[in-house]
Amino acid sequence: MRAAGVMSEEAAAAVLAPVLHDLKALCDFEGVSEDFAGVPDVDLLVTGWGCPPITAEVLAALPSLKAIVHTAGSVKGFVTDACWDRGIAVSSAAQANALPVAEYTVAMILLSGKRVLERAREYRETKRMSVYGVSPSVGNFGATVGILSASMIGRRVIELLAPYDFQVLVHDPFVTEVDGAESVSITELFERSGVVSVHTPLLPETVGLVSAELLGLLRDDAVLINTARGAVVDQDALAGEAGRIRAVLDVTDPEVLPADHPLWRNDNVLITPHLAGSQGNEWDRLGQHALGEVRRWAAGEPFETPVPAERREHIA
Repeated sequence: MRAAGVMSEEAAAAVLAPVLHDLKALCDFEGVSEDFAGVPDVDLLVTGWGCPPITAEVLAALPSLKAIVHTAGSVKGFVTDACWDRGIAVSSAAQANALPVAEYTVAMILLSGKRVLERAREYRETKRMSVYGVSPSVGNFGATVGILSASMIGRRVIELLAPYDFQVLVHDPFVTEVDGAESVSITELFERSGVVSVHTPLLPETVGLVSAELLGLLRDDAVLINTARGAVVDQDALAGEAGRIRAVLDVTDPEVLPADHPLWRNDNVLITPHLAGSQGNEWDRLGQHALGEVRRWAAGEPFETPVPAERREHIA
């Protein structure tokens, strides 16, 4: 089996380099390119961040191509209809990349429930400690957490929340039952939850889904966490509510927000630099996942995490 990699130089160094020796032992690997100009006709492509779209013109030069193993999450930006129409098998590391995002989300739920960042800032300023004077609204015992969308990451968050004393709600227009959570309407989710965590894919119909109306339903001091895409949240409305509610934003629209955006200056808002997904040693998980998928394909086995063609319209 002949294979080649197509991704940015940075992605190749971070994700593929650690498994390159094992990859070459599995197949005739033709190296990594940043575009398709020098890629020979191969049976399988290993792709990553920075891979250009695999158009009909690209496919015409790759008549033997039968499979794509993506070392990152979404394949929407480069797997075109021409690939699906030709029946090329596609695998994604979205499931592997979902774990650190879910871990980040759970960490932020727990930290926000204890008001860790706010109380640490107050402690630094006052040098005074209070234990029994803390408001009964502080803490995670019996708190209600709302998960917006039973996506791959949303479901993983629900699984990770299971050991804690939370009441978990979920809203997804396409799912009526999710293990570990009570399914509710979107308005009920925002009305009842002390924390709402957004895991909705960015599609034309989800732009601005978290609207001024929904944000207005959140109780005072509630927390909105967004690790999905910035455009899912109406950020102007959020800026208007941020004195009343709190927010943890790992994604914004645009990334990076303009320097004068009011969300930067609000002490109720924590903005992190899109770090929830795989970074550092977590890239090794993506490389190992891709290696496993190539090994399965070389052995004539189906992919462990295939991306079905029928899901192309719902891919984030």
